[in-house]
Amino acid sequence: MANSWATLGVDLHLEPIGPGGLRRGLTDALRDAVRSGRLAPATRLPSSRSLAADLGIARNTVAEAYADLVAEGWLTARQGSGTRVAPGVPGGTERPAEPGTPTGSGTPTGSGTPAGTGTPAGPAQPARARPPRRTPVLRPAYDLVPGSPDLAAFPRTEWLKAARRALTTAPFHALGYGDPRGRPELRTALAGYLARARGVRADPGTIVITAGFSHALGILGGVLRARGVRTAAVESYGLDVHWALLRKAGLATPALPFDGFGTDPGEPGEAGAVLLTPAHQFPMGTALHPDRRAAVVAWARRTGGLVLEDDYDGEFRYDRQPVGALQGLAPDRVVYLGTASKSLAPGLRLGWMVLPPELAEEAVAAKGRVDTVGVLDQLTLADFLASGAYDRHVRSSRLRYRRRRDALAAAVAERAPEVRVTGIAAGLHAVLRLPPGTEESVVQAAAWQGLALHGLAFHRHPRAVADPLDALVVGYGTPPDSAWTGALDALCRALP
Repeated sequence: MANSWATLGVDLHLEPIGPGGLRRGLTDALRDAVRSGRLAPATRLPSSRSLAADLGIARNTVAEAYADLVAEGWLTARQGSGTRVAPGVPGGTERPAEPGTPTGSGTPTGSGTPAGTGTPAGPAQPARARPPRRTPVLRPAYDLVPGSPDLAAFPRTEWLKAARRALTTAPFHALGYGDPRGRPELRTALAGYLARARGVRADPGTIVITAGFSHALGILGGVLRARGVRTAAVESYGLDVHWALLRKAGLATPALPFDGFGTDPGEPGEAGAVLLTPAHQFPMGTALHPDRRAAVVAWARRTGGLVLEDDYDGEFRYDRQPVGALQGLAPDRVVYLGTASKSLAPGLRLGWMVLPPELAEEAVAAKGRVDTVGVLDQLTLADFLASGAYDRHVRSSRLRYRRRRDALAAAVAERAPEVRVTGIAAGLHAVLRLPPGTEESVVQAAAWQGLALHGLAFHRHPRAVADPLDALVVGYGTPPDSAWTGALDALCRALP
């Protein structure tokens, strides 16, 4: 486990597939990443050992691919400085061919329903009364509400070093009224990082820095309404605060179908936009099926609709390389939204939008034409990204959260065999499927154990088109390391 994908090197999103075998596929993928501008000149690549672990392939295959590209002039390799993108290579002008349109209605082929992801959609169910935000407890001993990282693990020392460097080198005019898109240093650093780690096709000029995801969603709601959009479809399970922000902008928020393959966004009715969490559906924990990724892109191209991609924890995948951002398939129809809330801390209030060029100016106007995010935090994050400290912190966090998820799954299997931990190995929360009809009593039992947590019903859209499921949504990222064992014991005592 110590040599697994989650712990080595820097992040580099690649899909080494195609005719000619793995070596040819990896060589083509790296060459395309350089040619398209995702990997800028002088970018240092992961070591062959690290990239081989990331992709689950032989180290020799990576070493041979690197050697091929060095011979072709795409890369350079010098002892002591590693393998880097060669200076002066062409990049940034060539775009990959557009993805094909899937056949059928966007429903995945194959049989069977993945365990723990729900049941096929049936007739619309009457709306159930929403529970309170959390079952009242008297000073809960442990907080397992999803949505926050381990704040005790915030990298204070490295962040302070980055802040000092950023403040020391910042030009004096950086402290004035800035560009409403955000500091160019941060937008440039994000463009490089998102291209490398998440497969996003970004230009600093189309990135807008925001004070978190909710700020970004509020801006987009106003842009959509001004464009004449009246409906933004959302997922059957999610966060009511996000639905409320869209409704505040004057948009209806119908729920998309949900079945055994997760959210089905392929034909969202009269909607002009859809809000999705494709890399790791919140809270159900599934990745959007490849057929459905293709289907929603085809819908957006055919109708002129927009996909709002919430990549809230896309960096935290524990069993394999994360699936690339949906935005990479259609940067002209997808708005990519990310934040530092899960990777660092929500209190930083740092988020970003990667917008289609036609939307960038409209978003800036809707933002108010002023930079509303603290410039020092922006400059610090830019340095944190550029120095490699962000990659190191994410890798360290992956290891810690993966161990917590593994411990959760093992404890539940041993002490509550009727309960199943479902969803992919990713993120900072897990869904625990309960026996039918037990959710309310288990949430109450958890309160008696001093736990603050959510039942799945809290995250269900009032008009969700799917059979209700009984489950807990357990946020294992929040407790500090010193409290995790006690929180896990208390949770297992509350389970049936």
